[in-house]
Amino acid sequence: MSREINAIGLDIGSSRVRCVIGEAAENGKMNIVGIGEAESRGLRRGIVTSAEAVSESIRRAVGEAERVSGLEAEAAMVNLSGEHFRGENKAGVVAVAGAGREITEDDVSRAVESASAMQLPAGWEIFSRLPQEFIIDGQDGITEPVGMSGARLESLVHIVIGPSAGRQNLDKAVKRAGLSVERMMLEPLAAAESTLTDDDKEYGCALVNLGSEITSVMVFGRGAVQHTAVFPFGSLHFTKDIAVGLRVSIQEANKIKQDYGCVAGFLMGDEERQQVIEIVPVGRSESRRLSKEILCDIMQPRAVELLQHVAHEIAKTRSSIPSGVVLTGGGSLARGMVEIAEQVFDAPTRLGFIEENYFGGLAGEVQSPAWAVACGLALASVRSQIRDLHSHGRSKSKKVAAWFENFRERFR
Repeated sequence: MSREINAIGLDIGSSRVRCVIGEAAENGKMNIVGIGEAESRGLRRGIVTSAEAVSESIRRAVGEAERVSGLEAEAAMVNLSGEHFRGENKAGVVAVAGAGREITEDDVSRAVESASAMQLPAGWEIFSRLPQEFIIDGQDGITEPVGMSGARLESLVHIVIGPSAGRQNLDKAVKRAGLSVERMMLEPLAAAESTLTDDDKEYGCALVNLGSEITSVMVFGRGAVQHTAVFPFGSLHFTKDIAVGLRVSIQEANKIKQDYGCVAGFLMGDEERQQVIEIVPVGRSESRRLSKEILCDIMQPRAVELLQHVAHEIAKTRSSIPSGVVLTGGGSLARGMVEIAEQVFDAPTRLGFIEENYFGGLAGEVQSPAWAVACGLALASVRSQIRDLHSHGRSKSKKVAAWFENFRERFR
């Protein structure tokens, strides 16, 4: 890849594979110069079931992005997902042993490693170590302890664990498609990178990524990740419900969902409720007519059920989310999802469109919650590379700050 290209974000989902090619712009923005999308094959609930099928989907999506940008891709930032991922908050403590009890980079690394010392199930590994805060001699709320003085350094770290095989097989599929993996990043963390502001993360919010077969939630507060959970369901449940309820094929059910679906009956007027849809049941040649109200009656209970599972998980954390709930992923696009979610969560809810302050170029082409993960992956890569570049030749104090940012990136 030529020097002008800073990053590739590759979102490999169960339904679609999306690729974003970006390059650094002024004021910390990223210009999107290439986008590509392809139907996903060989993946089930975030797990590779056919490496060759996944590779072919990746090649098609990346190839389209390359044609749009006129550039060739080599390495990509890849999303990491799976129904077995689990997030835990851990604490670690170390003694500061340097001259004058000044905390060094090594002390911080040891404190994080201390918090990460946990027994893992066979075949599992730690995917992300996300520092929440540090405590120096009982003083909490510290985010950058390097250079401070103290005798005892404690770390509070959010750790995400999961099966190793899923990551390894995805890595192989990407490499088989002709790309190297720059880094893998948790799916909801990537979505948060492109859609949330620093204020959202500081004051508290929940990001819910609704995919085809996987729904993930990440709760933020005090500028850091406080909780992570993954659920083995997504928008495919709507498609299956329609297929069973209306006796149509999965392909027809998916088309009906996209063209006429609504999960909030109170948004429909009397006239729209009575509007007729023509369908062709499986094994029949003649069509059948049904009202939009019946379709909504099939979808709405399922939407409430799925969102209630997520709301219950957020409630268990006892987290304050004054910035509300942000919905990303293709599943969030169903008409009425925001309105139903607002009722279920009893909190302000919005769709997670990419932040205009972060992106330029072809950003208008990807203004959809479905592109949040791919854009976030590319943006995270650009930001990491810019920090690496700027850390050279700085003063000591600025180098310390840059090191700590890279430290956080390294454990994502």
